[in-house]
Amino acid sequence: MEIQVLENIFDENDKTADVLRAEFRKKKVFVINLMGSPGSGKTTLLEKTLGALSKKFSIAVIEGDLFTARDAERIDRLGVPVIQINTAGGCHLDAPMIRKALGSLDLDALDVLIIENVGNLVCPASFDLGETVKATVLSITEGDDKPLKYPLIFRESSIVLLNKIDLLELTNFDVDSARRDLQSINPAVEIVETSCTKERGLERWINWVEERVSAGRESD
Repeated sequence: MEIQVLENIFDENDKTADVLRAEFRKKKVFVINLMGSPGSGKTTLLEKTLGALSKKFSIAVIEGDLFTARDAERIDRLGVPVIQINTAGGCHLDAPMIRKALGSLDLDALDVLIIENVGNLVCPASFDLGETVKATVLSITEGDDKPLKYPLIFRESSIVLLNKIDLLELTNFDVDSARRDLQSINPAVEIVETSCTKERGLERWINWVEERVSAGRESD
């Protein structure tokens, strides 16, 4: 019975995600599902990203968190439209939540929608949000064993950012090992080493996003 319940949940989510994806494509909105552990640096990366891309594109953000609105408040200070979703303890966002949040956004006026998912390396990867791409932030302070311990999120991601690389010397994180594991899980994955505080690798990440947003806007 529990298996059937889970199947129903995933089936309903996927149906809603398919509807959302079709709508995003129709409106030519590039959607990033930004995932990663609590404290990996997702919100700081998002702030840096918005600072660069909001000069070229119209962007909105959906913030997912268990209880607080602190991340949304940080984004709001940048002057970017932001919708807060509190999951009241839930470990992920799902497509029906996104559909409800879209009622407060004008997709016709957007080029990019960034969804910062709840901090978690497990549940968010299982729920399609209708996004264009999934991006995962892995802080090097979490350890280089995480790709093999939590393979689904890395297999589903188009790009992985090895963040806080400026702290590498203070950890035993093996970058080469992490890269090999990531590529064994997902041979096509883009891997970028970043430091938001030192602004290392951010240009490569920004360019990666910008190229795909522009390509989507120019497509038929």
